[in-house]
Amino acid sequence: MTFAAMAQAPDRRRAEAGLLCLVVVITLGGYACTGLSMQGRLPAGFTRFAAIMLAVAVVTHLAVRRWAARADPLILPLALLLTGLGLVLMNRLDITYAAEPRLHMAQAADGQLIWTVIGTAACVGLLVVLRDHRRLQRYIYLMMAVALVLLMAPAFSSADQFGAKRWIMLGPLSVQPGEFVKIIIAVFFAGYLTVSRDALALSGRRFLGMRLPPGRQLGPIAAIWALSLLVLIFERDLGTSLIFFGLFVIMLYMATERTSWVVCGLLMATVGAMVVGSLEPHVHGRVVAWQHPMDAFTEAGRAANMSMQLGQALFSFGSGGITGSGLGQGHPELVGFAGNSDFILTAVGEELGLAGVMAVLLLYGLLAQRGFHIALLARDPFGKLLAAGLAGALVLQVFVVTGGVMGLIPLTGKALPFLAKGGSSMVANWLMVALLIRISDTAQRRHEPVEPPRGPGRSNFPAYQRL
Repeated sequence: MTFAAMAQAPDRRRAEAGLLCLVVVITLGGYACTGLSMQGRLPAGFTRFAAIMLAVAVVTHLAVRRWAARADPLILPLALLLTGLGLVLMNRLDITYAAEPRLHMAQAADGQLIWTVIGTAACVGLLVVLRDHRRLQRYIYLMMAVALVLLMAPAFSSADQFGAKRWIMLGPLSVQPGEFVKIIIAVFFAGYLTVSRDALALSGRRFLGMRLPPGRQLGPIAAIWALSLLVLIFERDLGTSLIFFGLFVIMLYMATERTSWVVCGLLMATVGAMVVGSLEPHVHGRVVAWQHPMDAFTEAGRAANMSMQLGQALFSFGSGGITGSGLGQGHPELVGFAGNSDFILTAVGEELGLAGVMAVLLLYGLLAQRGFHIALLARDPFGKLLAAGLAGALVLQVFVVTGGVMGLIPLTGKALPFLAKGGSSMVANWLMVALLIRISDTAQRRHEPVEPPRGPGRSNFPAYQRL
C-alpha cells in the first residue's frame, strides 16, 4: 500500500465524522424546533433522544472506521440524516396526536427510535460478519428460495390490513417480509446475471426496428413477470410487485445493455397492471381513487366509502407553497395516518414547502448516486450488479411512494425508506446501507495502486507486477 493510499482512509473517515456531526446538529435542531414552536419548550425526552442519536452516529462511524475504512464517506451520513428527519416529523405529529385524542392515532416516534437503534445495530453486525460481499454469491439459490417463501407467506397469513396482505404477525409484532425480499432478490439477480448475462445478451429476431431476445432466453423475465402478478393478485400488494419486477428489468439491462429487455419489461408490466387493475377490486379501487382524488369529498364518494387521503395530501402540498409554514406551524394531522404511513411526506410538503420536498428527494438521489458510483468502481461483476441493484431498488421504492402520495401514480402502500414509520423497512434499509458500505470498501481497496519497490536493488515483485 502506498503512502497516499494509507492516508486516503483517514481522510475519508474524517470527512464522514464531520458530516455525521452536522447531521446530529440538524436532527437535534429540528427536534428542538418542533417543541419550541408548538409547546414553547423543549420536547419531552429531548436529552434521551440526543444521547441516542449521538450514540448511533458514534457507534456506526467507529464500526465503519474499523471494518470498512475505505468506504464511501457519504453513505452513512445520508442515511442517518433521512432517518433523523423522519424521527423529527414523527415527534412533531405525536405532539398533535397527544393533544387531540379525538384523532385516535397511536404515537410512533418512540417506537421508530427503537427500530432505528435495531437497524443500525444490524448494519454494524453485517459489517462485522460479512468481510467480503462476494461470499453472498455462493448462496444465491438458497437465498432465492428463502425470498420466495417470505414473498408468498403473507398470502397465507390472516393479517389483512388496509386492503392488502403484506404483513406476517409474530405475536404482538408485525413483519413486512417484502422489505427484506427486495435485498435478497437483488443479491440473487446479481449472482444469476453474472453467470448468465452472455446468454441473455444474444440477439434474436428483429421486430419493429429492435432486436428482441431469443425465445429461450425470455423464460426468466416471463417467470418473474408471472410471480409479480401472483403477488399482486393474492396479496394485493402493488408496491412490492412493481419493485420486484422493475428491479429485475433494471438489473437485466445493466448486465446485457439490451434495450429490448426494457421494452419487453415495460410492455409486460403495463399489460399485467391493466389486467389486474381491472379485475382485482382493491387494486381497481386505488386506480379509481388516483384518477378522481377529489370525488371522495362529494356525497357520492362518501357513500362509496372512497379514501380521502390522496385528496387531503394534495391540499397539504398545495398549502405549503415554496418554503412551507415552518416546523410545527401546519396541520399535517388532517391527512389520515400521516404519522404512521408514507403520507408523512405531506408533513414535509406543508411545513417545509416545495424546498423541503426537493431537499428530501435530493438526499435520496444523492444516496442512489453513491450506489451507482460504487457500481462503477467495483471490479467484480457481482459487486457491480449488486450495488447497482440496491441503488435501483431504492430509486424504485422512492418513486412508487412519492409518486403515489403526489398523485402521479396509484397509491402503493410501501414505506418511504428511512423516513416513514416501519420497523421492517428501517432494518432492511440499514442492511442495504451496510452492503453498499462493504462493496464500496472492497472496490476502493482494489483501486489502490501496487506499492513500488523502495530504494535501490532488486525488486521483490515478479516481472508481470513490475510492468
